[in-house]
Amino acid sequence: MSIRLGDIAPDFEQDSSEGSIRFHEWLGDSWGVLFSHPADFTPVCTTELGYTAKLKDAFAQRNVKAIALSVDPVDSHIKWIDDINETQNTRVDFPILADADRKVSELYDLIHPNANDTLTVRSLFIIDPNKKVRLTITYPASTGRNFNEILRVIDSLQLTDHHKVATPANWQDGDEVVIVPSLKDEDEIKQRFPKGYRVVKPYLRLTPQPNG
Repeated sequence: MSIRLGDIAPDFEQDSSEGSIRFHEWLGDSWGVLFSHPADFTPVCTTELGYTAKLKDAFAQRNVKAIALSVDPVDSHIKWIDDINETQNTRVDFPILADADRKVSELYDLIHPNANDTLTVRSLFIIDPNKKVRLTITYPASTGRNFNEILRVIDSLQLTDHHKVATPANWQDGDEVVIVPSLKDEDEIKQRFPKGYRVVKPYLRLTPQPNG
């Protein structure tokens, strides 16, 4: 099953390091970051989970819950979490799904036979409070994820959901944004963007980032 942007994230019930989880119920009204790992006790994943734990406050400010997945069982996860906490100087306080039966891996197409027919790939999904998939990204096993980019995308999604703007290349929170081309009415533009805007081309209009 291939998951595309705008699809409803498949619901599931699965065991985890924090007990059984019904995914949609667990997510509630929050945004979610679901990310998979090839296996427990792997070096790159250890750094990723440690870094995610250190983003606790940044995620909380954005109303985001993190949840990881590995095909290893719960008892292995618990031992691995001890290693992560020790080596990364943090405390993992989000669940790691124990997908031993590959149920979630199959729902989210996390096993790519041409890469490895038993281990999950390094995929990540951003899911909004309506349970829609808003971003999918898959890394090779050898490359750790850029979680600063994940935060940047969440900031962009949350901003553009509430304003008729898009974010340009390499945008960071606080930078100028693009007024969407479909917005033509000058009165509405003045109302929405009281700080004004500049026209680079008729289709490329930049304005200071709106507040809120």
